[in-house]
Amino acid sequence: QVQLVESGGGSVQAGGSLRLSCAPSGYAGSMICMGWFRQVPGKEREGVAGLVRGGLVTAYANSVKGRFTISQDNANNTLHLQMNSLKPEDTAMYYCAVGTRFGQSCHPSNPRGYNYWGQGTQVTVSS
Repeated sequence: QVQLVESGGGSVQAGGSLRLSCAPSGYAGSMICMGWFRQVPGKEREGVAGLVRGGLVTAYANSVKGRFTISQDNANNTLHLQMNSLKPEDTAMYYCAVGTRFGQSCHPSNPRGYNYWGQGTQVTVSS
């Protein structure tokens, strides 16, 4: 079992920045994929960014490329999402996710690669 706790959400004006963090606990040694997803009420969940544990391989949704950066603190496995140049369309509940299954892609377009989810942190971007 892996438990995930997100932090860092909030409200910001368009063009601003926020940094999300996700602290894993439990059997964190089993983690293979780590990623961020987001969801707006009434819409499907969208993969934002993902990485292979260790942080050397990362992937992003086209909608956030060049603006968001995913990273992992290898000292304590904390996952971060640095979000710059935020837009109103980035408004959503953001979820940290971890995958422990071998053979699955960590790309954010593959939610099957993730089997543990946090409770979410709200990000609101005003115009």
